[in-house]
Amino acid sequence: MKADVPGTLAKVAAIGFKEVEFAGLFDRTPKDVRAILDKNGLTAPATHVDWATVEKRLPETLESARILGHQFIIVPWVGEEERKQPDIWKKAADLFNKAGAESQKAGIQFAYHQHAFEFVPSEALGGKLPYDYLLANTDPKLVKMELDICWTVAAEQDPVAYFKKHPGRFPLIHVKDWLKDGSDAKPYAGALGPGTKFTGRMTNVGGGSIDWKRVFAASEQGGVKHFIVEHDAPKSPIDDLGASFKYVRDLRF
Repeated sequence: MKADVPGTLAKVAAIGFKEVEFAGLFDRTPKDVRAILDKNGLTAPATHVDWATVEKRLPETLESARILGHQFIIVPWVGEEERKQPDIWKKAADLFNKAGAESQKAGIQFAYHQHAFEFVPSEALGGKLPYDYLLANTDPKLVKMELDICWTVAAEQDPVAYFKKHPGRFPLIHVKDWLKDGSDAKPYAGALGPGTKFTGRMTNVGGGSIDWKRVFAASEQGGVKHFIVEHDAPKSPIDDLGASFKYVRDLRF
């Protein structure tokens, strides 16, 4: 995307994808990117927007989202330095509720995307999981969740259990696989959290340890409308996307 936005989106569309999720526009304007999407028959229901942007530039973000046709704006990350603050999860819940209310006025849904560190018990929360705290302390109508299936399973949690406990809360999921082969997960330390003992590595969808048939069977209960294929460290981005697409297509359809 950094080198060739139009060419990359054209290749993604050629694979068979109908939707994409953004994490930045790579120095292009929303109108320019919307034109590229339209040309390739793509829509962009969601985008990732960092904490600082939501906190300080939400009106501009919502206007950009309107131009691009986004239905969701999603905070994807709470930084490692921020997580050292004892009250960070309370701050997060407060910010998300506020941003959710403002986004709703603009006809856009706010959401949060988690990694694995939200499933590490927090001393500041009395041993509770930060993810459970966010689910309990944000308004379900104002703050939805984009459940990253890979990081949930990597943290030894059950995504289906979350679908059942919080039905309708997860309109989007990241379809990304995790192979529990005992390999050193240090390359993913930022997402897994400090001091964790989780092991494994990322792989193409269908090549890992996640029971996708079970996850997809429960997805309607979770409220899932958008299944977003992702790979943080692909060997060949387009080829790996194609392999994951084929697996999901054959499994679901």
